[in-house]
Amino acid sequence: MSGKVVLYYFDGRGKMESIRWLLAVAGVEFEEVFLTTRAQYEKLVNDGALLFHQVPLVEMDGMKLVQSKAIQNYIAGKYNLYGKDLKERVMIDMYAEAARDIMDMIMVLLFTTPDDKKDELEKVQVKAKVRTLPAFEKALGSSQFLVGNKLSCADVNFFEASLMLEELFPTILSSFPNIQAFQKRMKAIPAISKFLQPGSQRKPPPDEALIKTAKEVLSHLFK
Repeated sequence: MSGKVVLYYFDGRGKMESIRWLLAVAGVEFEEVFLTTRAQYEKLVNDGALLFHQVPLVEMDGMKLVQSKAIQNYIAGKYNLYGKDLKERVMIDMYAEAARDIMDMIMVLLFTTPDDKKDELEKVQVKAKVRTLPAFEKALGSSQFLVGNKLSCADVNFFEASLMLEELFPTILSSFPNIQAFQKRMKAIPAISKFLQPGSQRKPPPDEALIKTAKEVLSHLFK
């Protein structure tokens, strides 16, 4: 187990996608085991692999890691994407959490009823335009990266979030030139450019088939 990184999750984004992004940026190759049946999930639970009976699960460095934020922090710390000291780290956490808040709101849309989806989309757009994007725009006005003028997991998280926002609202960044310039810089990083190419392990936006699979595998959450 210690010689390779293995990800256990669905063949889709969800809570694992940010982990895939960080591994890709760090240049770490990984394998994936896609959960498609309830039996696979139950076996992981019965084998003691899922500490809190939930995925994502990442096998890495001889450990079975769960809890997506803990996994991301471990990867960031190991691969020098987590600042040089505690003060930088707390700032990185602040920006990363803000980016994750937006991504979590977008993920919840998958399980929103058609009647509520329009209102929930509006909430995402308003929060992004009024609260989240202006703060990132200001931070990027005097630095190429969010913290310490060096690439960190916060930059990776926010870049991912900005792409997800554009998928929903194609013109949402039109009034944020610093963020647009940031996106161009990020896309020029070789590891990111590679991950954005067709055929990479980056996952497309989820569809109904993925949602159906997730509900079947994690049926205890949808009773």
